Amino acid sequence: MHILIADDEAMIREIIKKYAQFEGIEVSEAEDGFEAVQMAESQRFDLIVLDIMMPRLDGFSACREIRKHTDVPILMLSARGEEYDRIHGFELGVDDYVVKPFSPKELMMRIHAICSRYGQKEKPAPKKEIYQSDGLMIDFTGRRVFVDDKQVELAPKEYDLLFYLVRNRGIALTREKLINDVWGYDFYGDDRTLDTHIKLLRRDLGPYSGRISTLRGVGYRFEE
Repeated sequence: MHILIADDEAMIREIIKKYAQFEGIEVSEAEDGFEAVQMAESQRFDLIVLDIMMPRLDGFSACREIRKHTDVPILMLSARGEEYDRIHGFELGVDDYVVKPFSPKELMMRIHAICSRYGQKEKPAPKKEIYQSDGLMIDFTGRRVFVDDKQVELAPKEYDLLFYLVRNRGIALTREKLINDVWGYDFYGDDRTLDTHIKLLRRDLGPYSGRISTLRGVGYRFEE
């Protein structure tokens, strides 16, 4: 595995690099977003860690440029935890969001989980799988969603979350199970990532947003 760490703080890069190399991961470094974009265009990485606040080119702008050329998994780092940052990042195609200060061990676990999920996506689907109810049509195989005959574009993790909810429709799903099964790592008590994606998903489903029910104190359920 080869990852790129883009952060203007040398100490942060060194900490992540130390833990990554201990687990046998090859690491390249970028000091700002501009350098990260250049490296992403010239080299192949299995995952990119991007800090939001960087000189010359911030993490959001770097992510936008990187997404023009590749769908490499991106994990965003930020010293801020505002919901706007998370929503903006997920809309740009960020796969996960970690707020500083963070646990290096948890960060490595998330990196492995993201790369594992991407590896599973590369396997060909055995057959066409479609769910349709009223004006909502979900093409699992083609990774497309239609609302009243109009295709809607979702953020990468929105697709994963929606597909999981629909495949388990009618079942009460706890927050812990959703985080573990969709994101691929154990629940650590911070469910803001899940709630943000649910909010984005409801917005994108428009008139069918009510299909995702909130179960107070439990989690969520997709209704037929």
